[in-house]
Amino acid sequence: MAISGRRQTVTAVVGGVPIGSGHPIVVQSMTNTDTADAAGTAAQVAALALAGSQLVRVTVNTDAAAAAVPDIVSRLADVGVSVPIVGDFHYNGHLLLARHPACAATLAKYRINPGNVGGKRRDEHFRAIIEVAIAHGKPVRIGVNWGSLDQDLLTEMMDANAAAAAPRDARDVYIDAMLESALRSAALAETVGLGHDQIVLSAKVSQVPDLVEVYRRLAGRTDYPLHLGLTEAGLGTKGIVSSTAGLAILLAEGIGETIRVSLTPKPGGDRTEEVFVAQQILQSLGLRSFAPQVTACPGCGRTTSTFFQRMAEDIQSYLREQMPVWREKYPGVEEMRVAVMGCVVNGPGESKHANIGISLPGTFEDPKAPVYVDGALSVTLRGEGIVSEFLTILEDYVDRRYGAERPVETAPA
Repeated sequence: MAISGRRQTVTAVVGGVPIGSGHPIVVQSMTNTDTADAAGTAAQVAALALAGSQLVRVTVNTDAAAAAVPDIVSRLADVGVSVPIVGDFHYNGHLLLARHPACAATLAKYRINPGNVGGKRRDEHFRAIIEVAIAHGKPVRIGVNWGSLDQDLLTEMMDANAAAAAPRDARDVYIDAMLESALRSAALAETVGLGHDQIVLSAKVSQVPDLVEVYRRLAGRTDYPLHLGLTEAGLGTKGIVSSTAGLAILLAEGIGETIRVSLTPKPGGDRTEEVFVAQQILQSLGLRSFAPQVTACPGCGRTTSTFFQRMAEDIQSYLREQMPVWREKYPGVEEMRVAVMGCVVNGPGESKHANIGISLPGTFEDPKAPVYVDGALSVTLRGEGIVSEFLTILEDYVDRRYGAERPVETAPA
């Protein structure tokens, strides 16, 4: 898939993280804890940040949640986590931000849904939030959602369409209403005094074709940075596939400056999965690199043993666990490619194409596992200790290859 050039946008800065053209696409996530539980929320934010989320959004829906925000950020600072926290406001954001100035000052960005800011007093409440953002120097994401669209605007546009000589499909009017809501709200925010470079837009829907169409239209009408994501991607494989399908199309066209994969976790499931999926989408498209990639064959009748599958999983987990340390210690290690192959058909070839690879013996093959380093046969492993021996070779390779690239520190004059 050819990747188009990135669309040109202004750059918004959120808690020190730049969002816009010329800067890496930003991965963000959202907690699902009760924000009033400062300890639980801080723990989940820290886990998401450790996984690689560059922005983390929290629900701010009650006085208790708003009061907890400074405590959450303080707890994060105590454990060395400085990820920017974004406040998600619906219905009562204008009240909470006014009543809790410490929350307003601590958050790195406010997220406002124009469809959920106060009915007939919508513009008044929206202005109130924007005025707080201006007072505290905070950027704002204006996030329109298919499921909570400004009903007055939608009714107005649907009525106008019904009275037209050639009415359009209702879906087209719905999409136009989403765009109008986002753009009108952005214009109002600027009229109140918010800077053009302090606004991020999103227009989220739950179906892939609608997502692609909405963002293509929006990208053609504005230079604000755009946040991409399906608003309710769903569970498991469905959520991952749907998010990948929609985001990959838009990202390949140069549309999108920040993304979230909104997966529904299993009860008690790991919230960080959405971060890893978002990263993998970007890395698979060649847009960013986050961690070494493992190439592993799917298995066939030649690989009746599951040993190579377990080894591939163990190595992938090992790489992920090491990345928080490696990222600081070994610049560039995220570009490394590792191959774990299951038989002689493609094993040696794929291993040679990787930075480091191992070709395990398939069914009825000789019980040996050649290891290739930078395209050349390095050693052949045998016996029960193949996994631990390969990990030792891998660690040594990382230190030699990427440790040598660290800048040499010179003594001060």
